[in-house]
Amino acid sequence: MLKGFKDFIMRGNVIELSVAVIIGSAFTAIVTAVTNHLIQPLINSVGSAEVGRLGFAITDKPDTFLDFGAVITAAINFLIIAAVVYFGIVAPINALTERAKRRQGVDPEEPAPTTEQLLSDIRDLLAAQNAATPSTGSAEAGTTGTGTTPPTAK
Repeated sequence: MLKGFKDFIMRGNVIELSVAVIIGSAFTAIVTAVTNHLIQPLINSVGSAEVGRLGFAITDKPDTFLDFGAVITAAINFLIIAAVVYFGIVAPINALTERAKRRQGVDPEEPAPTTEQLLSDIRDLLAAQNAATPSTGSAEAGTTGTGTTPPTAK
């Protein structure tokens, strides 16, 4: 049981995922600071003089203030993080994968065959192989027309 756990933890994708989560958390803190302390004040400056922020209050209670500036800031925060993840992680990984496929002689534009396609190809090859071997119509089970038994699968 411990060997299985060790194998699971030592897989490359588990380690890469954990590193990505840690880096993502740290980067989110940086982006949140930038948006809260640089972008949010700029958005709040668009608000009216009596409210002071981009939004409006439904009643006199401060809890009923609809802060559109915070929503806009969160959207900008998301776009910054998404752009950094794409251009910093996804695009370079895709480029490296494409280069590795080219070195191996695989066309990176050609999609990998699905399991159904592979099984269909195997079925077609077996059917062609069976059609190519002549049969004498022997009624004996497990024999072919050549009088020899076919090899068994191991």
